[in-house]
Amino acid sequence: MGDLMAPVFDLAVIGGGVNGAGIARDAAGRGAKVLLLERGDLAEGTSSNSTKLIHGGLRYLEHYEFALVRESLSEREVLWGIAPHIIWPLRFILPHRPGLRPRWLLRLGLFLYDHIGGRKRLPSAEGVDLLHHPAGAPLKPQYTRAFAYSDGWVDDARLVILNARDAADRGAEVRTRCEVTALTREGDLWHIHAGAETFKARAVVNAAGPRVIDLLGRAGEPTAQRMRLVRGSHIVVTKLFDHDYAYFFQLPDGRIFFAIPYESDFTLIGTTDVDHKAGLDEVKASAEEIAYLCEGASEYFRTPVTPADVVWTYSGVRPLVDDGSGKPEAATRGYRFELDGGTDGTAPLLSVFGGKITTYRHLAAEAVESLAPFLPTLAASDWTGSAPLPGGDFGMTEAAAKMQELGQRYPFLSAREAQRLIRLYGTRAATFLGAAKTAADLGEDFGHGLTAAEVDYLVAQEWARTADDVLWRRTKLGLHFTPQETARLAAYITERTTPA
Repeated sequence: MGDLMAPVFDLAVIGGGVNGAGIARDAAGRGAKVLLLERGDLAEGTSSNSTKLIHGGLRYLEHYEFALVRESLSEREVLWGIAPHIIWPLRFILPHRPGLRPRWLLRLGLFLYDHIGGRKRLPSAEGVDLLHHPAGAPLKPQYTRAFAYSDGWVDDARLVILNARDAADRGAEVRTRCEVTALTREGDLWHIHAGAETFKARAVVNAAGPRVIDLLGRAGEPTAQRMRLVRGSHIVVTKLFDHDYAYFFQLPDGRIFFAIPYESDFTLIGTTDVDHKAGLDEVKASAEEIAYLCEGASEYFRTPVTPADVVWTYSGVRPLVDDGSGKPEAATRGYRFELDGGTDGTAPLLSVFGGKITTYRHLAAEAVESLAPFLPTLAASDWTGSAPLPGGDFGMTEAAAKMQELGQRYPFLSAREAQRLIRLYGTRAATFLGAAKTAADLGEDFGHGLTAAEVDYLVAQEWARTADDVLWRRTKLGLHFTPQETARLAAYITERTTPA
């Protein structure tokens, strides 16, 4: 459409990661007319390639990031409360390793971790005898003492999708595969050019993550802010243990990594911290990173882990504020805003630098508050900490009961299928299960419980356009699908999304 016909939005958010989706949701819920633009798929970059933890960051205490840890810890139970289907508590085992951090230091760190963030529902830290604890069985015999503490697990990509879905439910327009090529400020409006389309907005948020400075260039806005792009890589192997605990491991070089139960049949191991110098279109784990994680895991587990055991790897680039830290792992995970315009009557541009998934909601509220003076119709209240995300309208500890209820309502679902659906969609699973009496009522089964009814829902309601969108971001079934099953799914989605 031409400029004259372009609708005027109160706020355009550029970047469909967790920060952008969170800001769009917050602003839409305060009554703003919101546009969310994403160059690829929602959560396609950093936000689907995290370690998938809602945590305070125990290791950040060593870098004296007390304010960041407190902010993150205070958000854990808030996020669990609004999304109990995709977020749940996880108990971590931190083995003591002689010669590294002493036990008294670990105990002190965990005491602070338990008490500075307003913990209410999560259990506190405690000492563990690994010789008589299920978490000790997979470990080498020299590890006899450990600490157990609590944090949270999140399906990171779904957190993004559900924030975008809620934004859309509250009136936002969400456009994926819509790359912004240029932005021009004309008085009190931004003109946002995306291919052949032009949008207008009274304010813009640059939430482009690792591309935040590139987008500023497209807007003709210089910045003195420096970013540090740090690659975090993960490996997935066939499960190394049968219990529900996760592990927090220390290494002699001072770094730490996690080993986490993943998708029932696997163990997720990560992450690395490596300065990323390559492009952003294809981010992959290096052979050195894979070997590093395998060697680290082999120092703890009785069963050695080798690169040949790796069934999948993924990597994300963290857009960190460059604070001059020497080592990548020491760079702050905090965030900063840069506001250009607004006070002089011109259209404001707010750029977001840094951040972490645990603090996305708080970041979003701060971002919207900072734009409130330029959007006078915006409601003032911070509302997102109490309103459930789509499908999360049940109690923090009721997920298991919801799985049982779903199985009773749809008895053709196996217990594993009911668990999968609740952990993806919560109460909204019934939206596409509908009045089905048998599995056949859900249409074609593409494998591993993924039916045509579910795929149709993802296309219609969650902006899925490719098999990768479905298998790696809307669900995690890509770990189970064969190439033939993937090809059939891709063909089906093409049939559904190609205009007649």
